[in-house]
Amino acid sequence: MTNIELAAWSFPVLLGLIFIRVPIGLAMALCGLAGAYLVYGTPLPLLNQLKHITYTTFANYNLSVVPLFLLMGQFAALGGLSRSLFKAAEAWVGHWRGGVAMAAVGACAGFGAICGSSLATAATMGQVALPELRRAGYAGGLATACLAAGGTLGILIPPSVVLVIYAILTEQNIAKLFLAAFIPGILAAVGYVIVISIVVRLRPDSAGRMEPAPMSERLRALARTWPVIVIFLAVVGGIYSGVFTPTEGAAVGAFGTGLAAWFGGGLNMKTLREAVFGTAVATGMIFMIVLGAGLYNTFLALSQLPQELAQWVIGLGLSPWLVLTIILVIYLLLGCVMDSLSMILLTIPIFFPMIMGLDFGLSPEETAIWFGILVLIVVEVGLITPPVGMNLFVINNLARGVPIVQTYRGVMPFVLSDLVRTAILAAFPAITLLALRLTS
Repeated sequence: MTNIELAAWSFPVLLGLIFIRVPIGLAMALCGLAGAYLVYGTPLPLLNQLKHITYTTFANYNLSVVPLFLLMGQFAALGGLSRSLFKAAEAWVGHWRGGVAMAAVGACAGFGAICGSSLATAATMGQVALPELRRAGYAGGLATACLAAGGTLGILIPPSVVLVIYAILTEQNIAKLFLAAFIPGILAAVGYVIVISIVVRLRPDSAGRMEPAPMSERLRALARTWPVIVIFLAVVGGIYSGVFTPTEGAAVGAFGTGLAAWFGGGLNMKTLREAVFGTAVATGMIFMIVLGAGLYNTFLALSQLPQELAQWVIGLGLSPWLVLTIILVIYLLLGCVMDSLSMILLTIPIFFPMIMGLDFGLSPEETAIWFGILVLIVVEVGLITPPVGMNLFVINNLARGVPIVQTYRGVMPFVLSDLVRTAILAAFPAITLLALRLTS
């Protein structure tokens, strides 16, 4: 068996391990180590590789962004920032038809701007918004679906942990990727609001109505969101203006949200320990996946499969747009069985060389950034795609009494909105690159 055939057979083996519930990081590490052993034929280079990859992976300075953004999200939840965002949005649009659900989506977008995790956004906003949606008379399926979909904004609207990992894998500028994600993130939130508006008109009994809040109450609710605005402007503005690097920006954001949580009364020694422990557990899980992917991707590089596959696809003479479409469809299918970070780490070393070898009428940097945003979007769709949409399980676990089937049905219009948005951004790269070009 040739090395390329060996690498090709490793994919079904990897999926089989995942199917029998072996942790994805461990599954990739096992396939990578076993494959490298078969390529080398001796264990000595393998042991040296294990030592080298472990050190070089975690000595990467940019990876320190991950625990800092996760800690930032922990502090934001302790500081009650999620509640203040939701209450402000509810005060302004809650009296509209479907307004409370729209407020939940808006609050998710705001919370996503200070939290780099989709699951954290979904879990935090679910605890805040679900009781209000129930009190307002919203159907269980609509309530859980809008929160699961809104939670995906946590990885699309900067800062985003997944974008950081993509930037490291493809050696792209993190700040430019963050900037390019803004317009797609806003379009996602607008698309979800449109979906809610359509659903509540087609099924009027699925949503209740609220009385309009007085203007004074609206202004007070809006004023309470000032910590979010200040932190977001400090972090994102500081990164884009060159005052500090993304890693320094993440540290500033974590410090700022920590202060907000302390002044808000949510941060004490007990909750600080819990926040640090929660961050450590999440970071350890992510880093294990990163290490496993590093070992597996090193084996793929040894086999020359990514390079040969890229040359084969280019040699077929297929339209670049057809190749891109096939890759995006593969991501959508993988999203039904895998989590977002695992998909990125597993597939980017294979698909990225293919895309960079095709001509889309863009510069290499623009192609890399545009492709990264498209991948982020379809990975985000995977978070709400049955049967293994992680956000669906997070929200449904909070919504006791709502059958998972109702959540599945309720989320399908939001998935359709994501697919339409993906098609638009794929067909018109200038939309994604607009913010980047305006600031260059």
